[in-house]
Amino acid sequence: MIVVTTPTGAIGHQVLNHLLDAGEAVRVIIRDPSKIPASQRSRVEIIEGSHGDPEVVERAFKGADAVFWLLPPDPRAASLTGAYLDFTRPAAMAMKALGVKRVVIVTALGRHTELAQEAGYVTASLAMDDLIAGTGIALRALAMPSFMDNILRQADSIRDRGVFFSPISGNLKLPICATRDIAAVAVRWLLDESWNGQKEVPVLGPENISFEDMANIISDVLGMPVSFQQISFEAYHSQFLKFGFSQAMAQGMTDMARAKDRGLDLGVVRTPENSTSTSFRQWCEEILRPLILNGERAS
Repeated sequence: MIVVTTPTGAIGHQVLNHLLDAGEAVRVIIRDPSKIPASQRSRVEIIEGSHGDPEVVERAFKGADAVFWLLPPDPRAASLTGAYLDFTRPAAMAMKALGVKRVVIVTALGRHTELAQEAGYVTASLAMDDLIAGTGIALRALAMPSFMDNILRQADSIRDRGVFFSPISGNLKLPICATRDIAAVAVRWLLDESWNGQKEVPVLGPENISFEDMANIISDVLGMPVSFQQISFEAYHSQFLKFGFSQAMAQGMTDMARAKDRGLDLGVVRTPENSTSTSFRQWCEEILRPLILNGERAS
């Protein structure tokens, strides 16, 4: 039995699809079961509730062999500690008490750099990893750079104004990966019953690329001029407050971006083993272009 958290999220729903295609017995934790596609509801065991709830995770982890752990977004949390550590603590205790054998978690790059000490969401994510690792459970921590799919949050601006934004320098080349590749790596570890111990697994994507590079590729794929505009960290912080983020979580996003701008994601050497296959151009052609050209509004 494999337990999947966030089964309708950007990564989680792809993990769920792959596991069901492989014929695995899957249990999901979800607040609203109606969000699971009707075609899948009869094929999964549903535990209704939050995976931050001690009673919910106790029911979900009983008899489970493996868990896919991904923290849900909580933009209005009062603190990063609350959003990451306090949320995860009941699950970590349940994993240990109920004998879960293997856990695959989605986390962030940067553990081996000093920049990770003041990197907002990344700092909190790494502390969450340590909490789970402290149980002694076999663990694979998938360490991520930024996601290509984050560009979808600015699809409306790209379509309507021909521009997208970030406080990170436009010519800084950084690793970036697609959520579908993250899901594929996670599923590979979840299906493999042979491993033990604890290990960080970087997932870098196929190339380092800058925002200026992205703008050129997006322009070429869409057949329209698209530019990148760097904004200040102060403006970036203010945007999140306007979106309804708490002060603490807006600051966490800003601190993470500032650390990335200083090279947080550049501490791991790319190898064939930690490089995934989807290029940014391929992602634009297969994911971004249909969204833009179909005239849909980005959610």
